[in-house]
Amino acid sequence: MLPALPADRNFIPGTRIEIIHRDIPKGIARVGLFDFDGTLSLIREGWPEVMIPMMVDYLAQAPRAEPRDVLKYKVEEFVMKLNGKQTIYQMIQLADEIRARGGEPLDPLAYKHDYHERLLKRIAGRTGGLRDGTVDPETLTVPGSLPLLERLAGRGLDLYLASGTDVVYVRNELSALRLDHFFEPRVYGAIDDYKNFSKKMVIEKLVGELKLKPGELLGFGDGYVEIQEVKRAGGIAVGVASDEKDRVAINDWKRTRLIDAGADLIVPDYRDLDALVNYLFTR
Repeated sequence: MLPALPADRNFIPGTRIEIIHRDIPKGIARVGLFDFDGTLSLIREGWPEVMIPMMVDYLAQAPRAEPRDVLKYKVEEFVMKLNGKQTIYQMIQLADEIRARGGEPLDPLAYKHDYHERLLKRIAGRTGGLRDGTVDPETLTVPGSLPLLERLAGRGLDLYLASGTDVVYVRNELSALRLDHFFEPRVYGAIDDYKNFSKKMVIEKLVGELKLKPGELLGFGDGYVEIQEVKRAGGIAVGVASDEKDRVAINDWKRTRLIDAGADLIVPDYRDLDALVNYLFTR
């Protein structure tokens, strides 16, 4: 059963779609841009439980390190603040934090590779189950993802994907979820040469090459960065406050961050698909 909705928020009647900004251009979108983790995919659900303890372990070795409970609080703060950007930026911050405590940090890429090794071990059962057919892809996506992509593609939108996760992993996991045909070859993700990739760069390229006018870019994301950049480019931003663990509730921490970033709508998932599409495409 879905949880009750707060009475003080502006929902489309009978749905969990919260309207933040009513004055948006509707019915003219021709490009859909999606974040991946937490917006479509739940394969990496629980990633903070890998990244944060790893960082605390590294920081605890610094000469002037605080107690581990204090370190955990500070790591959580900067990890979640940087969520949505490339993973390397969280590792750059880790290196800076170690240096500030009198330690000699490794190259941030070394931390990123260590994190990926640990995370891939955690999710190996999920990706393996998807590949061998023992895990239903629907159970590892934000509810309603497949019908949403089908509906947007059916309306003629070109769909793009831009993720802060390394592009090689994004492509593998997108394929495992059997969603790759909606996006390929329009899939962008992080690379080790991190200065030559960002979601901002992808969006600016789309707007420039496709000559997108205000309202023609429709963005979906659960992170601050993609929502902020879609709005900066004149697009419509759907903030996805997804409950990655239980796939039921609205994540209020995400909701607050997404509203701060400029989201026009907030959804927990895509269960209210008809109402969402009608709202976005009815002039």
